[in-house]
Amino acid sequence: MFRRKFLIVALTTLVSLGARAQYDVPFSHYWDMEPYFNPASVGKEAKLNVVGAYALNFAGFEHSPRTMYFGGDMPFLMLNSYHGVGLSLLNDQIGLFTHQRLAGQYAMKRRFLGGTLSVGVQVGLLMEKFDMSKVEVDDTTDPVFSGSSELEGQTVDLAAGIYYVHGPWYLGVSAQHLSAPVIELGETNELKVDRTYYLTGGYNIKLRTPFLSIHPTVLVRTDGVAYRGDITARLDYTHEERHMYVGVGYSPTNSVTALIGGSFHGIDVGYSYEFYTSGISIGNGSHELFVRYQTDINLVKKGRNKHKSVRIL
Repeated sequence: MFRRKFLIVALTTLVSLGARAQYDVPFSHYWDMEPYFNPASVGKEAKLNVVGAYALNFAGFEHSPRTMYFGGDMPFLMLNSYHGVGLSLLNDQIGLFTHQRLAGQYAMKRRFLGGTLSVGVQVGLLMEKFDMSKVEVDDTTDPVFSGSSELEGQTVDLAAGIYYVHGPWYLGVSAQHLSAPVIELGETNELKVDRTYYLTGGYNIKLRTPFLSIHPTVLVRTDGVAYRGDITARLDYTHEERHMYVGVGYSPTNSVTALIGGSFHGIDVGYSYEFYTSGISIGNGSHELFVRYQTDINLVKKGRNKHKSVRIL
């Protein structure tokens, strides 16, 4: 009985992972969560930047994935050069499996060809857990179930990236899980995490109406076997302290996403709903809530010319 139920849970997890294509979790608000996949993007503006996101994938399915992300980054000035530093935490739960990542990030910034070039690295800790205590069993003497009620493992994880900003456009490339780490779960199980490569870019298009702008962005990732691409376009309205946007995203062979958001009392809030195009019911899509808080940081030494943003050093 235990083996049958364990197989059901495992198959449910594999279906979820297969639908998401790779080990890393995709987020609809990826353009505002770049440090999640590219450490070179930390400290890209002269602001303390704190973000949080919660995603409920495949709503309505039992053991559906639930993911929480928290990250913070900021720039700093040292030895007459600008740098960036960040910290991020990911908690991804799929049924009885829990994937966690705690990571620190650093980026060095330099002027290059009229823009700003950043090179970043990330050192993190991957933690995996399978909770067998929540599996119902009829025979508690089954040797498969006897012993510890949890299988746990952890390993060091490395990442690196490059990020370039020039006026209204930006481009970034990065690689996660550079060492292709293997996580041992118990004495006889292991989980191999493949290297994953990212390419992202975006452009800000100003319209004749000064309050409106269009922001197309793209993110492509692959582990060498499967890939996922996301193309998103947002229409932004900004006037004084008011900011609102609506957008649509498309992931070929995967989904269509609707987005809406804005600023409320100094806090940015966004919501998205992802409709899957693979035959899954429209009501079984994915919900995502995004929250961000920013505050200006004075990076200017006394007696020096002021700069509003690291983007325009």
